[in-house]
Amino acid sequence: MDINYTPEELAFRDEVRAFLDEKLPKEIASKVKKNQHLGKEDTIRWQKILNEKGWMALHWPKEHGGTGWSPIQKHIFEEECAEYGAPTVLPFGVNMVAPVIIKFGTEEQKKTYLPSILNSDVWWCQGYSEPGAGSDLAGLKTKAVREGDHYVVNGQKTWTTLGQHADWIFCLVRTDPNAKKQEGISFLLIDMQTPGITVRPLITLDGEHEVNEVFFDDVKVPVENLVGEENKGWTCAKYLLTFERTGIAGVGQSKAALKHLKEVAGKVQQNGKPLIEDPLFRNRLADVEMELMALEMTNLRTVAAAQAGGVPGAESSFLKIMGTELRQEITDLFRRAAGPYAQPFLPETFEADYDGEMVGPDFANSVSTKYFNMRKLSIFGGSNEIQKNIIAKMILGL
Repeated sequence: MDINYTPEELAFRDEVRAFLDEKLPKEIASKVKKNQHLGKEDTIRWQKILNEKGWMALHWPKEHGGTGWSPIQKHIFEEECAEYGAPTVLPFGVNMVAPVIIKFGTEEQKKTYLPSILNSDVWWCQGYSEPGAGSDLAGLKTKAVREGDHYVVNGQKTWTTLGQHADWIFCLVRTDPNAKKQEGISFLLIDMQTPGITVRPLITLDGEHEVNEVFFDDVKVPVENLVGEENKGWTCAKYLLTFERTGIAGVGQSKAALKHLKEVAGKVQQNGKPLIEDPLFRNRLADVEMELMALEMTNLRTVAAAQAGGVPGAESSFLKIMGTELRQEITDLFRRAAGPYAQPFLPETFEADYDGEMVGPDFANSVSTKYFNMRKLSIFGGSNEIQKNIIAKMILGL
């Protein structure tokens, strides 16, 4: 692979930079760079700006409103967005359920759901994990019983990210309790305003309300909200998860974070010298940079294969493992750079209108919360232990 950008790709990078300079709201970028709270309205505002430009759906076919970009263009765009402090596009609609609808949905479903996803008019969340079915997702117990022209859904989903804001949820449900684990599962689209749905917050280790548990009590869902065939939802689930795991790699975010970490380590003093000159810290920093370069190349190969018509396979498990471990390592190095200033927890400092005194250097106020929050990366989207099993089976043949 030629890792040098062509003149056309360099011109495209300049176009992306010009767009971000002009259109990315400065107050939103400031929040992202300072790890301050982003509201629902911030995310929607940015996504509507992207859609107005025609740059919202990177992974959709062009005939459905996608960009038609090459893998390198997508890579450049995501890298520049991370560098400029653009909010991460909420993945549940545009990058998760939409590709499933495009591949397995009916024409009516495409007409109904894709335009509102593209314009961020509808906020989606994911209903996969359950209390007894996380990494072993096929063990799910939420059931859907067909009654005439609708299903009746009963059960519970958990770790539902940003479900408190969601208008719709895409769910895996069991429609044949007598079938084998991976069989008898269906993929349903459910309006969150349907009677019988209850959302309860789960407060995470960093004190944030990011995830939820969702209960379904005799929830009626129209049969036309079934995507794909009944009892064949596991095919949709696997298709979606490969895109989720590839996205979790977060190459652009890691590169931006590593750049910031180097700047911090060049300013923080330890024993009268910049921290970056400490041999132990410098070695860990070098390890991260080398691993990140390898991850970037692997990510480009995977996206290129997908662009050629393939579906990301076991290699997405590599990306999930490598990417999440790198992001965790970077947060740990930030924590070590902050030293004792990483300990104070002042939630009010994460608000954009906070004008009080900071404890320690500016970068230190969010170090611990970021460190604790990133612990989840190696668990969600299929735990890294499960990913290693997938690699062992599908690549090594063990």
